[in-house]
Amino acid sequence: MKMFLSSLLLVATLMPQQIYGFSVVTTSKKIINNNAGTTALFSAADTKSTEQPGTAVLDKPWEELGFEFRNTKSHLRMTFKDGEWGAPELVKEPYVNIHIGATALHYGQACFEGMKAFCHEDNSVHLFRPDENAKRLRSSCERIMMPYPTEEEFTEACNTVVRDNVAYVPPYGSGGALYLRPLLFGSGSRIGVQPADEYTFLIMVIPVGDYYKGGLSSPVDGMIIRDFDRAAPRGVGNVKVAGNYAADLLPNQQSKKKGYPIGLYLDAASQTKVEEFSTSNFVGIDNESKKYVTPYAQRSVLPSITNKSLMTLAREELGYEVEQRDIPLTELTTFDEVVACGTAVVVTPVGSLTDVDSEGEEIKYDFGTDEVGATTRQLFDLVRAIQFGDAEDKNGW
Repeated sequence: MKMFLSSLLLVATLMPQQIYGFSVVTTSKKIINNNAGTTALFSAADTKSTEQPGTAVLDKPWEELGFEFRNTKSHLRMTFKDGEWGAPELVKEPYVNIHIGATALHYGQACFEGMKAFCHEDNSVHLFRPDENAKRLRSSCERIMMPYPTEEEFTEACNTVVRDNVAYVPPYGSGGALYLRPLLFGSGSRIGVQPADEYTFLIMVIPVGDYYKGGLSSPVDGMIIRDFDRAAPRGVGNVKVAGNYAADLLPNQQSKKKGYPIGLYLDAASQTKVEEFSTSNFVGIDNESKKYVTPYAQRSVLPSITNKSLMTLAREELGYEVEQRDIPLTELTTFDEVVACGTAVVVTPVGSLTDVDSEGEEIKYDFGTDEVGATTRQLFDLVRAIQFGDAEDKNGW
């Protein structure tokens, strides 16, 4: 049974808590999920609230929002000190005052998550699979020795910050969502290499539109990255730590300068197996054999929540066989469609991948036509329909 945060109007039954000038309504009431199957944090009953989804004043129309930072009403902050988490605070200013000796600055003790809240047609607002983000955050924290909020604390924190910023949730029909970026880092001072004695957990929220206009891009051309590795076989590639993304900045920019907006990494040990795109999981689709194939590498590929969702839909809705396994580079020739998948875009169709070997010989792998593949389109539409409440959520996401 998931948390359903009751109407902001039911003030007679709730106890308001004043935090940094923001009125936050808290409740422990639990209600069975609504018909859509997802967790509503702002319900359709809140019709008389002064703040509704899509009512914030922005610098451009909701339909024209991209994927970039925009200031909102607040972000949420919690501090871990003396062995326990403090109370959550809603903070208006988008700045953090941090000690110059913080372990996040010196030793990269930091990790983050990415997730979205969606407005449904009845004006209710729902998070998509927050329990999975809580589990992945825990995995990241355990790997780099940081404390983490419980799944309940994590979800409640997400609910609180979305409710306070509900006016910034893009309205139903705009194609947008409220992007949440939970961030946890060592804020305590340590000069010797050791874990911090204090940690800060933040959740910033940003209204975002379709990453690509219309929701799906035309297939993009990608490049296989040979001069750099994304992750070591027993490193931190399977967790969402900040340093993984800093390491990708240079090869990512080099690929773009060569005309390839997306780069694909191979396994570091042999450079013979497909691993992951710069910021997204790899998916290969073989329509003739009805197979959905994605890499499995326990310690070097990040477990994508979007990919996990797509695997379920490919199996249950499309009848495809889902395989998580090693993918030899030579197997690229067998795929009709290739996609990069992640929270920001759901799926990015990849039209081709170009590989330049050590002798300078160029090999190009083409996937289908210049149009979005039929299976890619189906999977994208299925996920989006669930996220926006237009289709039944059979799995309680």
